[in-house]
Amino acid sequence: MKRWLSHAQELLVASLSDPPHELNELDWKLALSSDKRRLTEHLSAMANLPGGGTLVFGINAHGLPADVDQAGVEKTVTQLANLGRDALDPPQIIEHAVAEFRGAQLLWVHVPESAVKPVHLRGKSLEDAFVRSGASTRRASRQEIGTLMLNSRTPRWETLNATSLLTDAQVTAALQVRPILAMLGRPVPSSTEELLAWMVAEDFVRPNPSGGNYVTHLGAVAAAENLADFDDVGRKTVRLIVYEGTNKVVTRLEQELTQGYAVGFQSLMQRVMAVLPQSEHIEQGLRRVKTVYPEIALREVIANALIHQDFTVRGAGPMVEIFDDRVEVSNPGGLLPSKQVNRLIGTQPESRNELLAKAFRRYRICEERGSGLLKAGQAVEEAGLPPIDFTAEAAYFKVTLRNPRSFARMTVRERLEACHQHAVLRYFSGTTMTNTTLRARLRMPEKQRPMVSALIQEALDMRLIKPADPDNKSRKFAEYVPYWA
Repeated sequence: MKRWLSHAQELLVASLSDPPHELNELDWKLALSSDKRRLTEHLSAMANLPGGGTLVFGINAHGLPADVDQAGVEKTVTQLANLGRDALDPPQIIEHAVAEFRGAQLLWVHVPESAVKPVHLRGKSLEDAFVRSGASTRRASRQEIGTLMLNSRTPRWETLNATSLLTDAQVTAALQVRPILAMLGRPVPSSTEELLAWMVAEDFVRPNPSGGNYVTHLGAVAAAENLADFDDVGRKTVRLIVYEGTNKVVTRLEQELTQGYAVGFQSLMQRVMAVLPQSEHIEQGLRRVKTVYPEIALREVIANALIHQDFTVRGAGPMVEIFDDRVEVSNPGGLLPSKQVNRLIGTQPESRNELLAKAFRRYRICEERGSGLLKAGQAVEEAGLPPIDFTAEAAYFKVTLRNPRSFARMTVRERLEACHQHAVLRYFSGTTMTNTTLRARLRMPEKQRPMVSALIQEALDMRLIKPADPDNKSRKFAEYVPYWA
């Protein structure tokens, strides 16, 4: 039995107890009214009601049930469905069922609560919204309209359906959530019912009031057994490509992460680290293999690409591309309007996919505190790599990590960005940049102090940094902070 129908039958039993009385959540009638406007007002009120409401046809004025006929059912359902679609803003979809009650066949019409409120008469103002009060339908007051607006929410991409209606077995086959439960330190539920209840609480699954379930975009992206099974996210698989040389002419390896991002993230990182250039080092008498690029930097950059991509961009997904001299991590969608390329390190966290970002933080894949790129930048400096390169275009965003190179081999842009990022990292560590700290970051000896001083002056001229103390006239002991500090 449909969940809403079971609840409505319980309400009808209470409503018909002596003396018979209607409820806000339930309105019973013998037959359909000819007053279309009044019917539309009822639909508006039910859609604005927490949990929605149900209209029951086949109950007379004395509270006695009477059978509904087929013609009456078809007429009622068609008219109410048309009114919900054409006479309300936003349009509403109704559900219905014919079910026995106390020996009579009744028509039950359910109006689900609308996520977007207030639901009002189409072509009218918001003040033409209706509510249920004292078991009757009336026009909403201005205060009630304000309350409805506060409780309104535009559906997020993550909460939209990624599938058609699925059975419980189909849902549990489409999603693999055991790795996520392990990340959370939770035991695997002992029954399918408990497992589905957890998926619903996790926003992976949305139950249908009439039975069955929908997998949400969040559930598919995070926990899909195979992303290709979901039409909307089938092209969001992560592509790992390794090229010969420094261009894309010859491809040496290409793989796809077909699993959901959360359940497949560790596997993705293992694949990436396995194909990176490596070198051997002797530490405490033991031979150790290290990659050119710090794993923590790659982890943060790749996690950001997965989380912050624009999922509404069709036909494109995240990519990790490895060249002989660099690693490029890109994702569909440009920066949010509130973000600036030169303010990404240490900035306050903000994502177009808030539910996905929150989930990844709980799974300990990312931090969602704004410190991820700080850690990446620190690791890049410690490894002696050129600064992190951010490229923001209208349709994509790309982060590039480059092989170690000396100051002499860096471009002017790289030198200036190294100076700027070093000042940022020092600032967020509670200290300032000096000629000495910048020389250490660039692996330059004392005799090259004048060369570093010239770089600092150029960064000052470009307004990438500024003196920490404007009144200090000594160049030798000068300290610097980012331009925005």
